[in-house]
Amino acid sequence: MDSIPVRVDPCSSVVSSYPTRLTGRTPGLESLMRQGVANLPLHYGAAPRWLFARMTRLARAITEIIVRDFGPEEFLLRMSDPFWFQSFGCVLGFDWHSSGLTTTLCGAVKEGIKGLEKDLGLIVAGGKGANSRKTPAELVEKSELFALDPTPFIYASRMSAKVDSAALQDGYQIYHHVFLLTGSGKWAVVQQGMNTDTRWARRYHWLGDKVSDFVNEPHSAISCDHKASTLNMVAEESGSARQVSAQLAGEKPWKNIQELKRLKELSLPEHHPVFSSDIQPDRMEKTLLKAYENPPQDFKALLMTPGVGPKTIRALAMIAELTYGAAPSFRDPVSYSFAHGGKDGFPYPINRAHYDQSIAIMEQSIRAAKVGEKDRAEALKRLGRWSAVQGSASSKSKVQSSNK
Repeated sequence: MDSIPVRVDPCSSVVSSYPTRLTGRTPGLESLMRQGVANLPLHYGAAPRWLFARMTRLARAITEIIVRDFGPEEFLLRMSDPFWFQSFGCVLGFDWHSSGLTTTLCGAVKEGIKGLEKDLGLIVAGGKGANSRKTPAELVEKSELFALDPTPFIYASRMSAKVDSAALQDGYQIYHHVFLLTGSGKWAVVQQGMNTDTRWARRYHWLGDKVSDFVNEPHSAISCDHKASTLNMVAEESGSARQVSAQLAGEKPWKNIQELKRLKELSLPEHHPVFSSDIQPDRMEKTLLKAYENPPQDFKALLMTPGVGPKTIRALAMIAELTYGAAPSFRDPVSYSFAHGGKDGFPYPINRAHYDQSIAIMEQSIRAAKVGEKDRAEALKRLGRWSAVQGSASSKSKVQSSNK
């Protein structure tokens, strides 16, 4: 199987090029906002100190240029675009296909703008591991810079993490969460999950202005090379399952425990992604009691109930489907990735116009950045190599298509 940096579904509309000021058009928030997920090989360890120091300096310079020329909201749009994000990481000097690109890039941006938040109108909170759990406290502290009420942003932070860990159960455990916030109250999230069995990591992008409902199709561009049976409670077709699950959580716990024990004895169909081994009634009672004592009004409230996680959602989803006929979706919401080509070993066509625009903006930012000539030259070389790989992959795709 050929290894390439990007795989794009040729039928997907999310890769269409977006307007930029480089092309003489003003970016419009409605047309630019997108979310997505990238699937990357799971790498352990950390970037060398000498490399991270240089990445931080270059990340600060590029961020300053983008904010100065386009505004902080534009920077959120860029960070919410998986294509541009990946290019940014390559420019800073990290492996294009490594899971470490996500954590190191976000860390470099956060460290790079430290002390400049008020001037830039941009806040970066959270991080990897224990730092991700500090996000709410950081938002409380840093939102004071712009006299913003942190409450809705803390909610958005927690809800986005809950959605991608409990409502969308794709086998990846969230271990990295970064929340970006502008002085105008616009926000974005970049978080990443790991699957230690398959040794892959999946990156999730969120853009606040495009999220009309946290639990109904909040992702507009999910991407991954590896599709699998996924309990997708945020799919449009899971609407009835969400409603029934929330109602079930308000029932007396013993009723749900009784249903779970009954379902435990059933022989489920082999194709069903939720297995009887997932049902552990005795361990559910404490969590269900909390939900019963404070009945959730809807699925969003259910997700935010303390103690409610993937196992509780799976159990309620199973009761909703097998007892009440409210079937959830098991569709893995995937459209593209940065990992490998198709099953035949050939990559899917790459949207060169989209990449050319991203590269042009990145080149402009690098040339205008206040860094040394050597760092600037190295960054442009890395960007050139990245661009060349895309061109090579695109050419292979055209040859493969013409041979069919």
